[in-house]
Amino acid sequence: MPASSALSSQPQLLIVAASLLSRAGLAALLQERGCIVLGQVDGADLERDLDRLEPDILVIDFGWEADAMRALLARIDKDIPVLATILHDDEPALAPLLGLLRAFPRFALLLNDSHPDAIAAAIAALEQGLTVIDPRLAGLLGSAASAEYPPPADPLTARENEVLQLLARGLTNRAIAHELGITQHTVKYHVNAIMSKLAAQSRTEAVVRATQLGLIVL
Repeated sequence: MPASSALSSQPQLLIVAASLLSRAGLAALLQERGCIVLGQVDGADLERDLDRLEPDILVIDFGWEADAMRALLARIDKDIPVLATILHDDEPALAPLLGLLRAFPRFALLLNDSHPDAIAAAIAALEQGLTVIDPRLAGLLGSAASAEYPPPADPLTARENEVLQLLARGLTNRAIAHELGITQHTVKYHVNAIMSKLAAQSRTEAVVRATQLGLIVL
């Protein structure tokens, strides 16, 4: 495959952080893992930068300027996946932030001390149409999530939970069947059961709801 074709298949990112050190460090880590960084900006002209660069994914480090970054996020009027990283100290503002992120087609919400491989995995999940929340935040988000997505009255079985985790990785029914050593028909049965229990209309919606409920292990 030509180098240009391989390069074009990688997600193209715009990195936003108030700190020059933060955005440069994040850019370097993601470039090492095959991502294409189109720009590193402080967010002062974010809407213009989005129009100019047209990234596939917007990566925002909320850092110590969380209030300003939330204001930036609220002004964005584009259908673009967003990966947000936050500090542990910003936990009280999680519910409002979650409300902002839900306005986008899909999002990832991680703590900013996440391993670079976890950040890269979250970007890959966004590329697959999935939403990701750091497991360490799942409990803190529980109250906000339960208001919109109540836990299933009939809990998922152990096998359904296994299928759910593989769905979250973007695997097809055929790949899930191979991974678990079961038939595709059985996988389809479990997927339908998961969607029914989570009151979801699609596989993607089931994963999103499961993520909000803390059922997905990243």
